[in-house]
Amino acid sequence: MAVTIRGKCLPLPILQGGMGVGVSLERLAGAVAACGGMGTISTALCGFREPDFTVDPKGANLRALERQVRRAKALARGAGLVAVNAMVATTQYAESIRTALRAGVDAVVCGAGLPRDLPAIAAEVPESDAAIAPIVSSGRAAALLCRLWDKHYHRVPDFVVVEGPLAGGHLGFSPEEAHRAQSGSPIPLSALLEEVLEALAPFRDRYGRDIPVFVAGGIKDGGEMRRYTDKGAAGAQFATRFIATEECDASADYKRALLGGGTEDVEIVQSPVGMPGRALRSPLIQRVEAGTQPPIARCVRCLSACDPKTAPYCISKALIAAANGDWENGLFFCGASVGEVNALSTVQAQMDQIMNEWRAAP
Repeated sequence: MAVTIRGKCLPLPILQGGMGVGVSLERLAGAVAACGGMGTISTALCGFREPDFTVDPKGANLRALERQVRRAKALARGAGLVAVNAMVATTQYAESIRTALRAGVDAVVCGAGLPRDLPAIAAEVPESDAAIAPIVSSGRAAALLCRLWDKHYHRVPDFVVVEGPLAGGHLGFSPEEAHRAQSGSPIPLSALLEEVLEALAPFRDRYGRDIPVFVAGGIKDGGEMRRYTDKGAAGAQFATRFIATEECDASADYKRALLGGGTEDVEIVQSPVGMPGRALRSPLIQRVEAGTQPPIARCVRCLSACDPKTAPYCISKALIAAANGDWENGLFFCGASVGEVNALSTVQAQMDQIMNEWRAAP
């Protein structure tokens, strides 16, 4: 079931969600793309392993990102597509997008905020033909963004990711909605999909082309993806299950922590980004809840809205610790279906399993 995105063929309708810090970089993104899906590099502090990161974090991030995009493209061997996920809430949002576009990325996906100016940023690199796409959590957000892009830039999204409240990482829902979803009363993703498809319909007609919509957030398997494609989705985005693969860029200890987690170990946390998030209940989370987490000693200004004087913890330090497998100090984001991930695998095995389940679904 191939999907056409801005004139490029995506052989399999599978997106790998962007996971930062350091969880989805060039190895994971390149492996997913080599299998025919869309592999995604997270731009969030992607240069944290550079030797000069502590003295020049911004320069290290951009230098690393350019290299990571080029390496992922080489690993993909032209089979699938390579994307970057750039969070609107980060201070290097625009710089990261421009760097990725110059490096030849196939798509830019933006979440953690509404990417109102994404077409303008993309236009600054005219040699790029990359697709641009928002992550939305409602039909209202999709309609608003399309109206803005249409009016100011005469462009609409090349595809859209609609993410429900069971996703990992940062969520486009209120803490109350996230908690209700965690307790078994989620907003139906099928209803969100219908909303977004309806919101996009006038713009598909106006521009005379499709705007593929991919569902995300707790999609368990290919059978569930089939239920959504039967309702009009182009495919699905998966993230947590790709952490437990040999190709994932996170440390082996991060993967072991994920494999040891069940649904009962997942908690809704408040991120300094200003959004709720879903993560494993680690010692860091327990210290934050108890009010015993030490204050932030050093800030690299990774987030636009974060005030280190009042933030409950440093999210960049916590995510880097997690990527390195530091259970005591890490923030381990994960989706609600983390309990379904119970064995280390490979990207090829995961892609084959998803598609076999999709084909076999009634």
